[in-house]
Amino acid sequence: MEENKKMKKINIGYLLGYICIPILLVVACTAVAIALDVSGGVAVILVFVPIVLAVAWWSFGGNYIYDKKKEAFEQSLDAQGFVRNQTFNGGNCLVAVDIEHGKIALLFRWNMSQPYIFSAKRIQKIWVDDGRGGAGFMEGSSRVSFLFTVDDIKIRVNTFTSNKRWRMDSDYILTGISKADMMVEILNKAKAKG
Repeated sequence: MEENKKMKKINIGYLLGYICIPILLVVACTAVAIALDVSGGVAVILVFVPIVLAVAWWSFGGNYIYDKKKEAFEQSLDAQGFVRNQTFNGGNCLVAVDIEHGKIALLFRWNMSQPYIFSAKRIQKIWVDDGRGGAGFMEGSSRVSFLFTVDDIKIRVNTFTSNKRWRMDSDYILTGISKADMMVEILNKAKAKG
């Protein structure tokens, strides 16, 4: 985990493998079933089982691997003497802040193989995005997050997401804004120490 390494949020190889390998497995098994002209139980095994496995992988497999990587990353931070004053998991990114030493640690969901630890001085800008949109009675939000830029790379960490729009005075939105404000304050403290 090098201090000045250029940040990469997405590992294209992992992302393509995550999406394409299950698809290729389903296509290959279906092609074998068609080529061998099988029916009955063998056809079910060759066609439907790979589809079920692919859906299970997309639904649970990636989350399981990411959860295990997060646990290992947090343990390695503790072993290195990184004081985790605040650890926030926004679903797409784990952010750990060491205010005492002015350091930030990041683990991105789509680049789990490359954790980052860097000085908070590298942060250029920190802000909250409440996701406010619409007008009048339609005004609301479906995502609240805090954002910061490091080496001109924008990092967004969600504090609230939903598939529907909530009013701005909703408890969900207000809680998301409160969490985002807290993280901005903590990041600013770490930057001041760094």
